[in-house]
Amino acid sequence: MRTLYHLWLDPRSRKVRITLAEKGISFDPKVEKVWERRTEFLALNPAGEVPVLVEEDGTTLATSNVICEYLEEAYPQVNLLGAEPVQRAETRRLVAWFDQKFAREVTDNLVGEKLMKRFLKLGEPHGPAIRAGHANIHYHLDYIGFLTEKRSWLAGADFSLADAAAAAHLSAVDYVGDVPWDQHAAARSWYTRVKSRPSFRALLADRIPGFFPAEHYEDTDF
Repeated sequence: MRTLYHLWLDPRSRKVRITLAEKGISFDPKVEKVWERRTEFLALNPAGEVPVLVEEDGTTLATSNVICEYLEEAYPQVNLLGAEPVQRAETRRLVAWFDQKFAREVTDNLVGEKLMKRFLKLGEPHGPAIRAGHANIHYHLDYIGFLTEKRSWLAGADFSLADAAAAAHLSAVDYVGDVPWDQHAAARSWYTRVKSRPSFRALLADRIPGFFPAEHYEDTDF
């Protein structure tokens, strides 16, 4: 069986997990503690980063966008990019928005500082970074609300990689209870629909040893 090396709350790994599940592709998820720098894992990806997908024939793919683009081409029955060039471009733009801008402005400042820093024993959380994350997330939630006022899903009429990327990051932040859903009804409504999808259920079961999620984390009616 194909194997996906991932890390619990790594949003890019989560995006790939959602993509595989949406396409109905079976896989064996293996948590890779990248800080251990295992020789066997470095042989698969010298960068030492997750996600890494190993196909049944041994084909190895690294980085989330490479994996997702490969899955779109190799398993096209479920289309997560869009049917037309303009829609595919919009999907890719939004994937980049969340994997780069949201990650830099929100995920790294909240999940990175409040959870991963403690888990890896890298010192105390940096207060200014956390405050920046709390301030920045409102802009992104407003943007999700703006998009879903005009579209059924973030990039258009259908669920796409854009939704997978956004939900992957927000679910990681939601694990630590730092998404102000009560102030952003439109974004909350969109995320409720994402949480209800079968492809999302496995993510809601994730637990980091010693760190419990927010009470509403698994609840689809939150």
